[in-house]
Amino acid sequence: MADVVLTGGRVVDGTGAPARTADVVVADGRITEVAPPGRAAATGERVDVTGLAVAPGFIDMHAHSDLAVLADPEHLAKTLQGVTLEVLGQDGLSYAPVTDATLPQLRRQLAGWNGTPGIDHDWRTVGGYLDRIDAGAAVNAAYLVPHGTVRMAVMGGDERPAGPAELDAMRAAVAQGMAEGAVGLSAGLTYTPGMYAGDDEIVELLAPVRAAGGYYCPHHRNYGVRLMESYRACLDIARRAGTPLHLAHCHVNFPMNRGRAPEVLAMIDAAVRDDGLDVSLDTYPYLAAATYLGALLPSRAQAGGTAATLERLRDPAERAAILHEVEVTGSDGNQGVPVDWSVVVITGVGDPALDWAVGASVRDLADRTGRAPGDVFADLLVDDAMATGCLLHVGDEDNVRTIMRHPAHTGGSDGILAGARPHPRGWGTFARYLGTYVRELGVLGLEECVAHLTSGPARRLGLTDRGVIRPGAAADITVFDPATVAAGATYDEPRRPPEGIPHVLVNGRFTVRDGRRTDALPGRSVRPRRA
Repeated sequence: MADVVLTGGRVVDGTGAPARTADVVVADGRITEVAPPGRAAATGERVDVTGLAVAPGFIDMHAHSDLAVLADPEHLAKTLQGVTLEVLGQDGLSYAPVTDATLPQLRRQLAGWNGTPGIDHDWRTVGGYLDRIDAGAAVNAAYLVPHGTVRMAVMGGDERPAGPAELDAMRAAVAQGMAEGAVGLSAGLTYTPGMYAGDDEIVELLAPVRAAGGYYCPHHRNYGVRLMESYRACLDIARRAGTPLHLAHCHVNFPMNRGRAPEVLAMIDAAVRDDGLDVSLDTYPYLAAATYLGALLPSRAQAGGTAATLERLRDPAERAAILHEVEVTGSDGNQGVPVDWSVVVITGVGDPALDWAVGASVRDLADRTGRAPGDVFADLLVDDAMATGCLLHVGDEDNVRTIMRHPAHTGGSDGILAGARPHPRGWGTFARYLGTYVRELGVLGLEECVAHLTSGPARRLGLTDRGVIRPGAAADITVFDPATVAAGATYDEPRRPPEGIPHVLVNGRFTVRDGRRTDALPGRSVRPRRA
């Protein structure tokens, strides 16, 4: 007997094929039958989804739910959007593999991304972290070995090239992470300590990734004044390492890069055509970026970790030199662009006493308090022990639309869920693609967009049994109404749930039923099958 039969829906199967009316049968966590209406051989609970789209569950190719997936059983930000799989360990920084010495530093450094939920960090390895997810989660999760975390474990926060023995130790750590179930290597080359590594180091560390069949996922070195150079370096690293490349949050931001998305895509297409590179990319459908506020500092100011950075900001001479670089010459932390304080908006703080800053730009805070914007910035970092999060309103709508049309494009929320006023992309990305860019603007067709959110990501992850509606596939399914689906989240109310997504199944169990979160925790780690 089937567990459930979804009857009368329009199946958008994830392949890009035209939607068709069919019944979808689910049993034992798998799709067992896709049949013409009323023709399914199986019996079971029948759920009428007439007038709705039945699609594969959405795959978030760039998520920052590394702690939320463990600390928050409901995980409403993703479950209510129809997300059934998230890819974690992004931007070269996460919580495995760690040592007793590096875990406290990572928790401080990443507080602006992930908060500091009171969970027991009882793992130290990639395998241990994935085992925690296997104990039960709202969604499935895949994991990238984070280069910066590995570097920190071997070299601390040192601003220097790795020596031969250190390279060997990092290679071994990456190999162990891949053996324990990671899907690839991420890098955060504008975040410490990853930004201290040269391209040769990354190529060396991709050797065990290539051997395991994984991919390289960089947050590259510069999205601003050296945009083309930095994308070109990503392609070159993948070419030298012999690995597939997935470009994280492949955006073209800042005023000097308006209209340059076609140049980036032409360079990618040439690398695929002429050099045989395997390239994919992800974006979110918003104009603002988000990160932790301390990321805007120059790399030299962040050497040695959080305590050393705070000491520099407390020293008047050091602070003046740092702010000159941030505001006048352009810090590598802000992509070489002198910061415009009017576009930097505070999203959250670690210290509740600083809640007064949330929701305002640094420029507004300076005007309100009668201080210089640079001092407001530096004082917030010191007073909040670097736990502050921020938005950066630096995007360009034409670039966003151009990139999402590319066939290598996939959806990734880059969803930072911590803070009082986080980016709405954490709660709205997938509904916004379907509501705004499919139904309202027609930038993508429905079947095309669903493919970008399902089978395209599954191919990059090497998953042959997810991202499609077909017999034998895992029963990760999202049911939505194409006529009403919409993101509820806004910059003012970033945790408003989406509309028009009544049902979601993960591994065959409802995580959302009639628009409400169930108590099911069917999510598990997704680990590649390797010989």
